[in-house]
Amino acid sequence: MWRPQTPLTSQHLRFLFLRCFSSLSPSSIQQPHRLLTPHHSLSKTPFLSPPHPPPLHRHFSATHSLSLPFSLSSRSFSSSTEADPEAGVAQSLSSELLKDADADSLSITQRLDLNFSHITLTPSLILQTLNQSPDSGRTVLGFHKWVLKKSNFTPTDETFSYFVDYFGHRKDFKAIHDILIDGRGIAGAKTLESSVDRLVRAGRSTQAVAFFEKMESDYGFARNRDSLKLVVTKLCDHGFASCAEKMVKGLANEFFPDEYICDELIKGWCVDGKLEEARRLAEEMYRGGFEISVVAYNAILDCVCMLCRKKGPVSASIRGREGAGGYGCRGCSSRCGNIQCVDWSLYQAARIGEGDEMIDGMKSAGFGEALDKKKEYYGFLKILCGIERIDHAMSVFAKMKEGGCEPGIKTYDLLMGKLVAHHRVDKANVLFKEAQSRGVAVTPKAYKLDPRFAKKPKAVKKREEAGDIAGENGKEEETP
Repeated sequence: MWRPQTPLTSQHLRFLFLRCFSSLSPSSIQQPHRLLTPHHSLSKTPFLSPPHPPPLHRHFSATHSLSLPFSLSSRSFSSSTEADPEAGVAQSLSSELLKDADADSLSITQRLDLNFSHITLTPSLILQTLNQSPDSGRTVLGFHKWVLKKSNFTPTDETFSYFVDYFGHRKDFKAIHDILIDGRGIAGAKTLESSVDRLVRAGRSTQAVAFFEKMESDYGFARNRDSLKLVVTKLCDHGFASCAEKMVKGLANEFFPDEYICDELIKGWCVDGKLEEARRLAEEMYRGGFEISVVAYNAILDCVCMLCRKKGPVSASIRGREGAGGYGCRGCSSRCGNIQCVDWSLYQAARIGEGDEMIDGMKSAGFGEALDKKKEYYGFLKILCGIERIDHAMSVFAKMKEGGCEPGIKTYDLLMGKLVAHHRVDKANVLFKEAQSRGVAVTPKAYKLDPRFAKKPKAVKKREEAGDIAGENGKEEETP
């Protein structure tokens, strides 16, 4: 084993330290002994160095004394750069885009060529740059032109959609037109979806319909049934069902509406909160030979629930009951959660009989397994107890047990507390014993009695016997 003949001076150590950091590479880490070649000690001591530097420990080799710290330093530097290597480049590009164009005689494309000709473009780098440049405005068009002419990068449908989203967020549709002109033959489904989405989000439903008509001749997008479904979906999702329905009817001879388009139109009316229009369209579907699907039926029930939350259970549950019954009788299955929403509204509106009927109908329609959950039944019971319908709550509680759903401690506690509040302590004790027999860990509690239901003591009326009074008066009269 080689050992240095003379102790290393501080200048010698500083030289090795800077050399390792300036040329840090895997080869230098794997072979650290090449850094410690024998050198003669320098004749002059460096400035600000200790007069007698401590010698290296002789029981450690020079390799072990320097290789460990440098290998740790190399890992820490690589982790900081490998976390997001494109972040720094994106920040530099964004800074260039944000510069004042009038302050420099060169155009944005010339400045990018001058300062960033060496970088390798990727879709993620372009997206990061756009996200960090919200205030660059039309300067991004120059960035787009520079991207197109880069020899080491091929633009794709995805990258064109990034620029469409950027200018769509700024509602700069003239710039989007220029982007789409440049993307003819390259832009595809993603760019088309971004273009339609940005038009609809900006409230330009009429322009979205016009865009569908001219997109094939102007931009090369395929004008077919799939693109029609895309436009209809975007219009309906953002509350433009009227415009979408008019568009579908105008193109019925070219693209006859299928079940998907009809469902989207019903959903669109429901998103807009217009339940009557959704029902009208559903009736037209029936007359036209279409069967309403689960998607459309659930959309109607979602609309009912939304109206229940806005207008209150009493005014909206009647419409919900009519809507659910009117379509449910035709054999269309629905999502259990929507039926439960209507059922809760019926209970809140004190339409107890109809709520019970809907629960029975759900079970007969095959939704018993979805309904038989402690949480759902507990919600029904809590509503009934809240409106002081304890007898109906006990009826639903019996249905819960008949359906095979085992009540828990919260259910028993709710019912026992309400029974005691209604001054029905005997039934509360029966329920307590039942819970114990079922293995539910209930504990005796001091439930409060509601004074509204407390039994008032009967008032004792003082009866004055008319005969006795008359007799006394008679005796007084006979006395001389």
